[in-house]
Parts: sequence; structure tokens; C-alpha cells
Amino acid sequence: MTRMSRLYLGLPMWANSEWCGSLYPPYGGQESWLADYAQVFSAVEGNTTFYSGAPRPETVAAWARLAPPNFRFCFKLPASLTHERRLQSVEADFDAFIDSLAPLHDRLGPLLVQLPRNFGLVELPRLEALLARWPQGVACAVEVRHPEFFHKGTAEVALNRLLITHGANRVMLDVRALFSTSATGSPALAHAQNEKPRCPLHVLSTGEQPLIRFIGHLDESINLDYFQPWVKQLKLWIKQGKTPFLFVHTANNRYAPQLAKRIHQVLADELGLPPLNEFAGEYQSQLF
Repeated sequence: MTRMSRLYLGLPMWANSEWCGSLYPPYGGQESWLADYAQVFSAVEGNTTFYSGAPRPETVAAWARLAPPNFRFCFKLPASLTHERRLQSVEADFDAFIDSLAPLHDRLGPLLVQLPRNFGLVELPRLEALLARWPQGVACAVEVRHPEFFHKGTAEVALNRLLITHGANRVMLDVRALFSTSATGSPALAHAQNEKPRCPLHVLSTGEQPLIRFIGHLDESINLDYFQPWVKQLKLWIKQGKTPFLFVHTANNRYAPQLAKRIHQVLADELGLPPLNEFAGEYQSQLF
């Protein structure tokens, strides 16, 4: 990456059968999805570990074979650690999770610690203990959802100081586009609005790898309107020597690849981005 193109762009996952015929060939097998994905995008959230925990060694070995050296995985800590046990007495399992990713350590972006909506100031010492244990050389990003972390009061000051002290990145969850209209008549939009927290957006970089999760609407024009201010902010961070990560979602993620492609077009000139490769499915459709 050149200095003005130090941006990692990706989606919340790579395994999605609804992308066959666009991002992926219409009849290709799942074994090629990661390779096809990594030909276009430079990073992925990797939600699979949130639900299923530490991956098997053979699975990690396969990912290591398929992902190019400049690709970054940003796996989420398992929900069993963050939501079920709420970071209490998780040392051994956390270490095991990190060890399970060892073959990918040169291709890890910030690992995500997504905390429950009711994880507040009183439990912050548990996050502090986790960050004190965090391995050097592996970046961290923390997503909070408790309202008290968005009021610029004691709780938010304590959180931000903790993250800055440990060089951890505060995740910026941007749901403004998603909640910009009512969901009347759209089950997909209603489901997404019910699932995602309606948190205020605080634009703040507490580490060297600012991480944005942009949750889009079904209407592309709404998404582009809400995304536009990010162009200037991303450019500023890159000029400061930081390496932002941008993950693009849509209400049902069916059209997340297309939205990410459109956002890349918006960013390309300002950030000096190289062009995205063609989607494998779209390329094949041009041949027939």
C-alpha cells in the first residue's frame, strides 16, 4: 500500500451464498470464496469466531493458504467470553483463542472485542485486565454499546483513557443511515433496525488503526449521503500515519459488496486508492 492508500476495506464476512452471481461465480463452491473475496477486498471482520469460538487448526491452516500476505483478518472474540462470561475468568480461553490464530498472526488486523449492551463502567476493570493481557503485535479494537459510554461523562472519559493507555482502537459503529427512515413495508430493514443498537456516533481514534463499521440502509443514495463526511476523516487519519479499517454492512448484507464497491469509488481519488478487482461473478457473466 502507498502512504495515501493505507486503508483496509472489507465486509462483515466472506461466507455468504447470496453473493454467488456477483462477488462470487454463480456455481462456484465455498472452497473458493475466501480466495475470490481476497482478490477484491483487503480485510474481513470474521464474524464466524463470535458464534463458533476458536477455529480448528485445519481451518486456520486453510485460511492461511488462501489469504494473500497483504490481507487482514479482524476476528471477533467469541461471544462465550464477551457476552456469556462478560470477560470474567477468561484468561485461559482467551490465550487459547489467540494461540489458535497463530498461523495468521502476520495477517491479523485489529481483533474485535464486542461488548454487551449492558456492559458498563462498573465492569470496566474486566476490560482493563483483558487489555493488560493482550499480546504485543496483535492489534485490538473495542466496541461498546452501553449508553453511558456515549454521554461524554465519567464513564466515557474512563473508557477512552483506558483504550488510549493500551493503544486499543475504539470501534466507531455508524448506524445513522440504517435508522434514517422508518422500516414500514421492509422486513429486512425492520430486522436490521431491531438487531443493531442505535448508538450515537463518536468519531474518535484512540489507537493507530481506527476501525469503522458502517451499517447501511437499503437505499444507496441515503448511504452515500451519510458516508460522505468519512472521506475527509479517513484522509486525515492516513495523513497522520494511521491505518484505518472500514467494514461495510447493509440491512441484510445481500448488497454489502456492491455498497463497498460504490464507497471505494467515492474514496478512490481522495485517498489515492488503487482500483478494485472485478467481482468474480460479474466477470464470468461478461464472458457469456
